[in-house]
Amino acid sequence: MSRPVPRESPTSCAPAAAERGDPLAGTALTIGRLLLVEQAGPWGPRGLVESHADPVLADRIDHAAAAGGARMQAVRRPGRHADRGPVEPGHDVALVDVAAGTAWRWRAGSLAELADELEADPGLRPARAVADREPSYLVCTHGSHDLCCAVRGRPVTTALAALRPERVWETTHVGGDRFAANVLVVPTGELYGRVTPEDADRLVTDTDAGSVLPELLRGRLGLAPAAQVGLVLAHARLGARRDLVMVTSLERVDPDTTRVHLRGPDGPLVATVEAAWGAPERLTCRGVAPSRARVLRGISLE
Repeated sequence: MSRPVPRESPTSCAPAAAERGDPLAGTALTIGRLLLVEQAGPWGPRGLVESHADPVLADRIDHAAAAGGARMQAVRRPGRHADRGPVEPGHDVALVDVAAGTAWRWRAGSLAELADELEADPGLRPARAVADREPSYLVCTHGSHDLCCAVRGRPVTTALAALRPERVWETTHVGGDRFAANVLVVPTGELYGRVTPEDADRLVTDTDAGSVLPELLRGRLGLAPAAQVGLVLAHARLGARRDLVMVTSLERVDPDTTRVHLRGPDGPLVATVEAAWGAPERLTCRGVAPSRARVLRGISLE
């Protein structure tokens, strides 16, 4: 007998957040380096550590990544992930550095080999790694972490893979379950939320053109939340290419107000961002009690 297909309900975290209108901007990861490690098969709530990988080796890799200033993400090619016979030996690996706009890719013969070389090199980049600056799309499908990620992420993965079959990966939790489907574009670091299969063509086309989709943009990895909000606001107002808008500094006005200084295509810009605590809500499907999220909104752009 086949297992029932999981389904979300109106009270699941993603549809509930969309109904409330929870803002996307300012919710991307603030770390700007990622270590992507391929691991086929199912993932548990802790990703690589709770997978078919040796948990001791997975822990070593996780700790080495953290020591090198990176967040580890497990990745796998799109599709069903029950065991289906022999798997090609080895693991694709990439170190993504958003500030450099580059992913360095290599293939490790085993997780034991990968753990050894990462522990021996604090920079997390072996000499054989090859620089890659072409866009790849990482879709969170981490259903054991949150149901909405799997239910909403898998159709988006299928749609993107039809357009860029060699550049699409499923990945573990990237934060913000309630914004599923979440899609991370690397190596430039744009994190998008509430992506649907119908958005796939526009997302790929605009990314190839160097543009962003501000209405779906949660932020850019490596920036503080207020800086992300200022960046999204500037893109929404100006419609500028991603490389023509840059955050230059932050100015704290008071505990709840920040001025984000940016450089735009026509000169300096200042975005005013205000923060407040949201009402207690169920922010993840796994959450047993309501939580309050810090909500940031762009107030003005001068």
